[in-house]
Amino acid sequence: MNETNKAITILMADDDHDDRFMTREAFKEALLINDLRFVEDGEELLDYLRHHGKYTVADDSPRPGLILLDLNMPRKDGREALAEIKSDPELRRIPIVILTTSKSEEDIVRTYNLGSNSYITKPVSFEALVRIIKTLANYWLEIVQLPGS
Repeated sequence: MNETNKAITILMADDDHDDRFMTREAFKEALLINDLRFVEDGEELLDYLRHHGKYTVADDSPRPGLILLDLNMPRKDGREALAEIKSDPELRRIPIVILTTSKSEEDIVRTYNLGSNSYITKPVSFEALVRIIKTLANYWLEIVQLPGS
């Protein structure tokens, strides 16, 4: 595993407490050492990325190397947040993987058109989530060269 990629921060935007908990547990089960952080909606995601609100201290909100983004969230949904991130020259290079319950072809097409890097439908079992997390880690943390911060 590339030492640079090993240490990236992964930021998950998801309003569902259970999904956040299961993802954290799947990371542990997959033996991933990455810094995994969470925000609960698109507004908080953008505050984190832009160091606004409770994220003004940059050292407390490091630039993520990968974002896991749910689509259906309150305040600002994932589609809106994705569009804002990908239109911002400072943020657009951050890879974004959509991780959502939606199987809608419209959502799939729209998010790719907005610049998402992958689209994954959340699995129903914990074992399937662990497999997905291991596959994501293999691809995004071992194979792909990510841009530096």
